[in-house]
Amino acid sequence: QIHLAESGGGLVQAGGSLTLSCAASGGTVSTYLMAWFRQAPGEVRKLVATFSSRGRASYWLDTVKGRFTISRDDAKNTVDLQMNMLKPEDTAIYYCAAGIDGSYDFWGQGAQVTVSS
Repeated sequence: QIHLAESGGGLVQAGGSLTLSCAASGGTVSTYLMAWFRQAPGEVRKLVATFSSRGRASYWLDTVKGRFTISRDDAKNTVDLQMNMLKPEDTAIYYCAAGIDGSYDFWGQGAQVTVSS
């Protein structure tokens, strides 16, 4: 069973950049549908981006298009989320998830990202 762990969260000034990394063990990310979600205070969890086993992004949340990039490093068995031009509304707990056949069954514990104005 695959296990996921996020890292790279922290505090950043608006307009800055931050990269989150999702490290996998017990399974290879290239065989799963991978995704990043986020949950802001008082809000429901939202899908940010997906990355298929074909090696490309298949979905982007409208508010992050052009600012965020999702990538997969097969050698490191990780999926990263590069966040640029960050805004205060990007503040949230970011979760990495993996799934098979369209459902996300495996989740990381989350990484806090705080963007100050």
